[in-house]
Amino acid sequence: MIEAVIFDVDGTLVDSVNFHAKAWQVAFERFGKEVSFEAIRRQIGKGADQLLPVFFSVDELHRFGKDLDEYRAELFRAEYLPQVKPLAKVRKLFERIRRDGRKIALASSAKKEELDEYKKIAQVADLIDAETSPEDVGRSKPHPDIFEAALKKLGNVDLDKIVVVGDTPHDAEAAATANMRMIGLLSGGWTEARLRQAGCIEIYRHPADFLARYNQSVLGSVQL
Repeated sequence: MIEAVIFDVDGTLVDSVNFHAKAWQVAFERFGKEVSFEAIRRQIGKGADQLLPVFFSVDELHRFGKDLDEYRAELFRAEYLPQVKPLAKVRKLFERIRRDGRKIALASSAKKEELDEYKKIAQVADLIDAETSPEDVGRSKPHPDIFEAALKKLGNVDLDKIVVVGDTPHDAEAAATANMRMIGLLSGGWTEARLRQAGCIEIYRHPADFLARYNQSVLGSVQL
């Protein structure tokens, strides 16, 4: 019996992936590096500590990595965050999970200030039992630290009674390393094949599809 669900946020609860990729692309250009939108988009889901080393050398990061990240964060908050919308039926999905007596945690690579805004956008702040962000841990996804921190905040629920919901292979890799099962959503732009390859036990198109097929999921009447 599942007792707790840990949700990723970007691309899982809110439609923000393209906005993050664009903010990073603009920030990269500001600091002298042109990178394709798609190359950056495939890294969304990681925190800055894991994303930036994909594109910049150790020397570059030492010289301006912090400034670049701060510029990106300010740009995202000012230009793109106001455009972020919730994915359909997120609150109803959370209400169903809570109605079944299960706890909910958020485990996001978004900065805490962004995460606070996402909770408002998705209208789920009152339905969350715990949350973690990169500020709470040493390493962001695809490392397992964020999921492990969420587990502690949930009260150390048994691993076989937890399921993660996310939209990227980075989420799946982090969940697997933490010995947690993951449900994948296609709303972040990854293919079903890629998410299954990363280890997802179930795949749904988006939160509304997950809710519509809830009874057939690991959370519903049919248990895996």
